[in-house]
Amino acid sequence: MWKPGSSSLQNNFLARYVSLPNQNKIWTVTVSPELRDRTPLVMVHGFGGGVGLWILNMDSLSARRTLHTFDLLGFGRSSRPAFPRDPEGAEDEFVTSIETWRETMGIPSMILLGHSLGGFLATSYSIKYPERVKHLILVDPWGFPLRPTDPSEIRAPPTWVKAVASVLGRSNPLAVLRVAGPWGPGLVQRFRPDFKRKFADFFEDDTISEYIYHCNAQNPSGETAFKSMMESFGWARRPMLERIHLIRKDVPITMIYGANTWIDTSTGKKVKLQRPDSYVRDMEIEGASHHVYADQPHIFNAVVEEICDSVD
Repeated sequence: MWKPGSSSLQNNFLARYVSLPNQNKIWTVTVSPELRDRTPLVMVHGFGGGVGLWILNMDSLSARRTLHTFDLLGFGRSSRPAFPRDPEGAEDEFVTSIETWRETMGIPSMILLGHSLGGFLATSYSIKYPERVKHLILVDPWGFPLRPTDPSEIRAPPTWVKAVASVLGRSNPLAVLRVAGPWGPGLVQRFRPDFKRKFADFFEDDTISEYIYHCNAQNPSGETAFKSMMESFGWARRPMLERIHLIRKDVPITMIYGANTWIDTSTGKKVKLQRPDSYVRDMEIEGASHHVYADQPHIFNAVVEEICDSVD
């Protein structure tokens, strides 16, 4: 299985398992560990992802500070424990694993960036541990809006989401990949040809399809937890818009959306209304869909660097 850094990272990096006190292991990649003068940037991937999907961002974003990224508990190469079956319990398990990882790593505070499900979890983390977060960066975050009662208000997810959802019915969202066995990477390639295009500068072959497949071909742990947290693919059972006001007032938030995403981008405005006395900035990146960091990596990296520089 491809490991980030095998041929890709220019900066110094360290890739290893970080063992938590409860025996779970979190696969972690630290880039530029020697740059200790500034607040580190910690990046949390989305559903079905892993550290490898940040490959177009790692070098740029670690030019002046340490960058840490890890596979969420239950995803990628990290441990795959049984999660609580209720939405609150599953969410707490994710958040506690992030905090325990931070403690084990000895990171006093961080700029916390989360994409999609990672954005949801980074927000939940910031409600519980605001003193650890210097700036919260949410990239196309999942799970914010309340599910509309009027079906006409629902923004359509892309065809591949609908196709996978129809194949799966009640089973776990990625079960089809596991059932496909050796044909799995081809299935990723068929449903998500855009991934191959996004990473074309780095890989001329099917590396990225293979990587996504192997991230998701194992025992479905984080995926089962995600399933218990959602109502149907786009909606959270415990929407974050109902709780965002609980983050301490002095934690600044920047929300970055792809202009062509299927996620509801009006959420940024709603967060501003919920936090009238706090710093909230929302922006859209043209020419990007849900995977903003891979669709427009140069613009994305410049925006995130500017936010990081505003911290220190």
